[in-house]
Amino acid sequence: MRHAYPLMLDVSNRLVVIVGGGSVAARKATGLLDAGATRVRVVSLTFCESMPSGIERVTARYVPDHLDGAALVFAATDDESVNAAVVRDAHQRNLLANRADADEQTPGDFTAPAIIRDGELTITVSTAGSPALAAAIRDRLKSHVQPKWVKMAQVAQIYRPDLIQRRTPPDVRRAVFRDLATEEAMNLLDTRGADALAHWLKDRHPGL
Repeated sequence: MRHAYPLMLDVSNRLVVIVGGGSVAARKATGLLDAGATRVRVVSLTFCESMPSGIERVTARYVPDHLDGAALVFAATDDESVNAAVVRDAHQRNLLANRADADEQTPGDFTAPAIIRDGELTITVSTAGSPALAAAIRDRLKSHVQPKWVKMAQVAQIYRPDLIQRRTPPDVRRAVFRDLATEEAMNLLDTRGADALAHWLKDRHPGL
C-alpha cells in the first residue's frame, strides 16, 4: 500500500465479514475475536480446523448479499477472482476491504499489522510490504514489553472516563496522563499499587 493511516478501530459491535474458510481466514477471525469483535461472519463452503468458535459460519459460495450489514470486509480465499469480487462488492457498498492476496495491481483498502496484545496494551507493527518482516520485528519487541507498562495501561483505562465524567479541564487531563506516563509513576504503581499512585497524583494535582 502506498499510503497508510494507522488507527485503532472499535469492532465490538460491528459486523465483520470474512470470505474464505482456510488458515488465513482463521487467523483473521481469531485476531478480530481477540480485539473484542462479537459479530464475525465467515462465508465458505468448507472451514479449516483452526477456525475459531464464536463466529457465524455461513456454508455457501460467496454472493454479494453476504456483505449486507457489514462494517468491515476481509477477502481471504485462495481464488483471486473471488477476492476481487469481494473487494469490488465492498466498494459498491462504501465498505473498507482487506484483500489477503493484495499487491500493487490489486490492492485492498487496509492491511492488518503484526500485533502484541497484553491486557489494555496493544503494540502494532507494519512494514507496508512485508508481513514476515513485521512479524519478525514484533517477535523481537515482545521481550522488551515491561509488566509495569501493562499495569499503567489498565489504570489509564480507568482514569480517562472518570476524569471526563467529572468534567476535569482538558489541560489538567493532559497533565495527569503525562504524569502517568513517567517512570516515577509506573514504578510507584508497580511497587506500591494503585492506591499509592492515586495519592501521588492528588499531591501533584490537588483538584482531583
